[in-house]
Amino acid sequence: MKPKYSISFHPEAEKEYLESVKWYESALSGLGDDFINEIEITLNRIDSNPLLFPIKKFNLREAVVKKFPFIIVFELKPKESEIRIVSVFHTSRNSKKKLRK
Repeated sequence: MKPKYSISFHPEAEKEYLESVKWYESALSGLGDDFINEIEITLNRIDSNPLLFPIKKFNLREAVVKKFPFIIVFELKPKESEIRIVSVFHTSRNSKKKLRK
């Protein structure tokens, strides 16, 4: 299926994502790949229907990653056909740290 939107990552969100992949892989071989797969599934769900996910604050939406304690926080920019990932957020962290623009 062709993506409906271009998806981009805030530099800090990309850093969070890559650090999480590395952590999971160091905890158990192959777990990093499982994490990547679940993130990709979630990104595909977001791309397919971004309006499915509620606006939480500052026009940012949140999608829960299944099987891992993460939320993908994103901004939908329909005029630009863009989805901007602002955080790949571990749910045990301080929730104030997930909001960035």
